[in-house]
Amino acid sequence: MSERIAFVGVGRMGANMARRLKDCGYSVTAVYDVHRPTADELAREIGAVACRTLAEVTAAADVVFTVVTDDKSMKAIFEGRRDNLLIGAAGRVFVNCATLSPKVHRVVEKLAARAKAQTLEACMASSIPQARQGTLYLMCGGKESVFERLKPMLTKLTNEGATLRYIGGAGRAAEVKALVNMVMNINTAALAEGLALGHALGLDLTMLREVFSQTGANSRVLQTDGEDMQNRDHSCFFSAAHAAKDSGIALALGREKKLNLPLATATLRQFQRMVKEGLGGLDKSGIAELTFKGRHKARAPRTKGAKATKASKSTARGRAR
Repeated sequence: MSERIAFVGVGRMGANMARRLKDCGYSVTAVYDVHRPTADELAREIGAVACRTLAEVTAAADVVFTVVTDDKSMKAIFEGRRDNLLIGAAGRVFVNCATLSPKVHRVVEKLAARAKAQTLEACMASSIPQARQGTLYLMCGGKESVFERLKPMLTKLTNEGATLRYIGGAGRAAEVKALVNMVMNINTAALAEGLALGHALGLDLTMLREVFSQTGANSRVLQTDGEDMQNRDHSCFFSAAHAAKDSGIALALGREKKLNLPLATATLRQFQRMVKEGLGGLDKSGIAELTFKGRHKARAPRTKGAKATKASKSTARGRAR
């Protein structure tokens, strides 16, 4: 456990992974987040340094976990002109955990190789409690030799290795993760519609969920989201905005292969609508707000006249200043 570990992106997932490895005896030396107070707070808690630049993170660690939001964020931390993780990165390993387009993982692997560093994608199919408990489901892609080198460390994040899988070369784990989330999101939308129709029919939803669980309507989503949909408890573990992003990644892969995916397309539109309606910060279970009768009132579209009025008011305020 002599390797120094750092984390870039210490929201709820990244922070809990850092805590877990610290608890397991690993040396977590540095953390970084674009929201500095978040990094500062975690650094105080686990005895790490809150770095101000990405280059400082690389200098302080042998293994760097990245848990960022999307493709754009990933490119920024590896390709930033003034500051990036590949400055002085020779000998380092970057473990990239976010759900991204497979091509981004492949690009990052090549960039790291030029800097004499290595990468491993470790796509997560779990949530915040599992990150803290060390029971994440990790799907890994990249060079198998890198996977084997990091396996003892990754085992501590994956129920002693019971939920750790090597999928294949760079981008392959990201492809599998895209499909996992595509199917999960479709199941979530379908469950919301089933419960909404049951509610409209006047059925007891607790009874309906029990029947679903004992028949072909059962799913993991029913276990995690069914009661929340019924009770309108959409505390965020996996946001609707992230669901929209991930469904989009899967659909892009489908377009590349010239496949028609009508269910995935319809699901993406629902999650995009959530974002548009200001519900993107809710958990994915919040999709039920769009389907249950009387729950969510759609925003009225702005008319050209309304836009003109708003512009006129802004102009008037500007003149007043």
